[in-house]
Amino acid sequence: MWPPADPEPAGAPDGPQTQSLRALLPTREFLCSRKGRLLLGESVLSFIIFICYIASTAAPFLTVPLLMFLLALCFFFGYFMKINEKFPGMCWPLSDFLRCITAAIIYFAISITAISKYSDGAAKAAGVFGFIATIVYAFDFYVIFNDLSKFLKQGNSANDTEAEKSEEEHSNSDSD
Repeated sequence: MWPPADPEPAGAPDGPQTQSLRALLPTREFLCSRKGRLLLGESVLSFIIFICYIASTAAPFLTVPLLMFLLALCFFFGYFMKINEKFPGMCWPLSDFLRCITAAIIYFAISITAISKYSDGAAKAAGVFGFIATIVYAFDFYVIFNDLSKFLKQGNSANDTEAEKSEEEHSNSDSD
């Protein structure tokens, strides 16, 4: 029968379709975290830069912001859906670090070129947003680097104490 007889009341519980769609939205906790804000900022800046390059004469540079936008979105969804915890075989922090350092270097280079070589306003705007994106990506790889170095220091100290314990067990106590 068309149309449906009675729509759902406002206070009705959500159906299974609504629940499955909500699973695709990031939680407030993740969006308020530093990593969530950085990934969201990187995505937004890359999209803005992409749009600016589309509107400018510096169109050869639009591939970089498009790829960085897609990569930032992939990492954004990977972190908030906790895929990094489900697939521990992939070194997520190292992949993220390489993504950030590559993006920072490339954005810096194409921003200098866009500002110095092209005279239209959209290319200049893309260059300015590119410098902002360079700073955001550089801050992200700085944070990731600090986290990785703390993790590696903890791993080395645990390995050192295990090595000392095994050395003490195998040492000759008759050395007096």
